[in-house]
Amino acid sequence: MSFPLSRCHRSPQPPLPFRPPPITTKRTPTSPFHRPKAVASVSSSSSDKSWRCLHKLLLQATAGALSFSLLASPFRSLAEAAGPPAVQIPPPPSELCHDWAEEEEVPPESITNEALVEEAWDVVNESFLGDAVSRSWSPEKWLKKKQDFLHKSIQTRSRAHNVIQKMLASLGDPYTRFLSPSEFSKMSKYDVTGIGINLREVPDDNGAVKLKVLGIILDGPAHSAGVRQGDELLSVNGVNVRGRSAFDVSSMLQGPKETFVTIEVKHGNCGPIQSIKVQRQLVARTPVFYRLEKMENGDVSVGYIHIKEFNALAKRDLVIALKHLLDSGASYVVLDLRDNLGGLVQAGIEVAKLFLKKGETVTYTVGRDPHIQKSIVADAAPFATTPLIVLVNKRTASASEIVATALHDNCKAVLVGERTYGKGLIQSVFELHDGSGVVVTIGKYVTPNHMDINGNGVEPDFPRLPALSEVRNYLSHCQTPLMG
Repeated sequence: MSFPLSRCHRSPQPPLPFRPPPITTKRTPTSPFHRPKAVASVSSSSSDKSWRCLHKLLLQATAGALSFSLLASPFRSLAEAAGPPAVQIPPPPSELCHDWAEEEEVPPESITNEALVEEAWDVVNESFLGDAVSRSWSPEKWLKKKQDFLHKSIQTRSRAHNVIQKMLASLGDPYTRFLSPSEFSKMSKYDVTGIGINLREVPDDNGAVKLKVLGIILDGPAHSAGVRQGDELLSVNGVNVRGRSAFDVSSMLQGPKETFVTIEVKHGNCGPIQSIKVQRQLVARTPVFYRLEKMENGDVSVGYIHIKEFNALAKRDLVIALKHLLDSGASYVVLDLRDNLGGLVQAGIEVAKLFLKKGETVTYTVGRDPHIQKSIVADAAPFATTPLIVLVNKRTASASEIVATALHDNCKAVLVGERTYGKGLIQSVFELHDGSGVVVTIGKYVTPNHMDINGNGVEPDFPRLPALSEVRNYLSHCQTPLMG
């Protein structure tokens, strides 16, 4: 869940591969973490104040993001897109250093019930990847739905929520759904750091990336130690984190329960820098289990690694397992992804990169938004070049399917077992102005060999464990796709 962030995926029977993502933010035209624009009237003072700080609110990918955490990309503010003014007038000092947390919110009561329904409709109209889940979906049919649901007055907020639920259900996509205010609030408190915060990558005025606390658990470890919403994270245990991804830094913050991590933060945009010692309380458990086995009359050592899910510890602990097994003489590695429903897609991508050459494709992402049209490639030399046997079954889903196809299509592994589940959609969470939200399918994953995972699954190369000679023969005749 692949639902990352980064306030995103699990299933029916078998469960939808879902992991709740971290807190969402306000909607911008190019970010996958959105709060829809108000469709009711807003006071001009609030609008002007929001405009002055718009560029400080344009956010990129998140740490926990599940399946959509990797899609955001650098962008400009609306003011920048319009081009520089003829005469540039520097803003007054109060605007040069303005804390984003001070921005005025649109009060829930200022949004009418009809406007709330239209707000949800608009999110789907702009972002939903209809052809990924329903051949019958079209903008024209969706406009007709709007007319059907808004043809008469909606008297209560609960009725508005029911209308949104029915409207989304008509799409025929089990992943696109409504979140009540309480459900959205619970999702926003999901913690992948172990200290009760969610991090976002925020572009500064120079285009560099800084990390900000844009989700915090009240009375959690970080909040109790003095960390506040909007703080910028500068270092973890003395290591400068500027320019690092939110995912990497979230992993740095993790550690055994009740141990301490020292972080340096700058309070708000203007406040002082403070070093804070935080005691960890929540932590992801290792999903990696491994052992060394003998095969073929005891002449060959094979490393067996089982990854139960892809969380923030998956890459780190897999590296430890691989190093131990390879140092112990393993000639092959069996990577068991059976019953792995996914988890953090970004964690799966980082795991796949451990075995790929620089420039080889992990996966492609496809969506209506041009910023979602991406190829994700390995950016360094492989950690291990050992031949792989990847075990899969009908409960291998989402991030696990991305890993399996990345290794298979790049001729690093053979797949053994059953056809996989077939979950390759990308969801984004949008906050509505009354505190509720909608989860919308905005894209899908495509394998390096340009196969659509969703609804199809991946067919293995062998139904049962092959002899090592068969593995060698298969990989020697494998054709790799073009890089990039």
